[in-house]
Amino acid sequence: MEFSYTLEAWYARNGRILPWRETQDPYRVWVSEIVLQQTRVEQGLGYYARFVQEFPDVAHLASASADHVMRVWEGLGYYSRARNMHCAARQIVALGAFPTCYEELRKLKGVGDYTAAAVASFCFGEARAVVDGNVYRVLARYFGLETPIDTAAGKREFRDLAQSVMDKKRPALYNQAIMDFGALQCTPKRPDCDSCPLAGSCQAFAGKRVGELPKKSRHVAITERHFTYVVVQNADDALLVHRRSGKDIWQGLYEPVLFERPEGRHELSPAEMLQGWLQQQGISIPARSMQVEGHVPALRHQLTHRMVLAEAYRIRLSPEAVVPAPEHFRWLLPGMLGNYGFPRLVNRIFEQFGIR
Repeated sequence: MEFSYTLEAWYARNGRILPWRETQDPYRVWVSEIVLQQTRVEQGLGYYARFVQEFPDVAHLASASADHVMRVWEGLGYYSRARNMHCAARQIVALGAFPTCYEELRKLKGVGDYTAAAVASFCFGEARAVVDGNVYRVLARYFGLETPIDTAAGKREFRDLAQSVMDKKRPALYNQAIMDFGALQCTPKRPDCDSCPLAGSCQAFAGKRVGELPKKSRHVAITERHFTYVVVQNADDALLVHRRSGKDIWQGLYEPVLFERPEGRHELSPAEMLQGWLQQQGISIPARSMQVEGHVPALRHQLTHRMVLAEAYRIRLSPEAVVPAPEHFRWLLPGMLGNYGFPRLVNRIFEQFGIR
């Protein structure tokens, strides 16, 4: 128990004051935990505030349109989080009340072990240990664990250890303490071991292995994707966009006409690419009706395991070119773009073209 008490004493002096820690409302705690997945607290604060202002309770979120939810989430990334939250909100409304225990929380769309443990402990006092990146790091270093954290065996070992060492009488306090300790004291790089209250019994510190732990079994290679966007505007300034579907990045967000290419440049000009694509949609317009008005030559957009290398062209259609929106596409005036969610990369393209 000395381990947990030391963490709690440290937290009493150093813990962060955060808005979701001032409530036991499971909806707001749940939103905060989803927002903070793969997101730094500093970045997540603003998005959390905006999200709960727009959707103050689960009923408001459940009744919102998918486009509305994605627009509010725009820029935060990992958009499956927003889609899953929207689905889970509708599950909760159908249930009639927010689930109050770990096992029931796990049944919600997009709620895994960590989120269920967080909500169950913070809001309902259930003794469930949270295990996130910060917890893995603290436990691996303090107990000198060599098992890779990205293996099934490692996940079981760390989950069981986390549960066994937690303060079961004060689960909310303990969980907050170990997460903040990992975020502020036992950091991934240059941890402050000299002032660490656990240094005297830390196995990694004693063995000079702090920088080696926790271990992972494999390195995930970064793959590249090459995008060419064609931002099509008609004589009324409306833009041709569609909503991304399928199990790909940015599902549910909107974008202009996209040509994904192998490494290297397209052999066709942007006007030729657009003309050929329109013909595939059963729409024929002469090349003279298309004028290239701008080019963004090179943009890089880093995702977790992907690098998107993009360029973009802006093509203006002449007044005589009447182009109906192809299937799954729509024309949007610039003033309407704020009602829809776009990937950050696309927003950067719009900004460079002076759109929005």
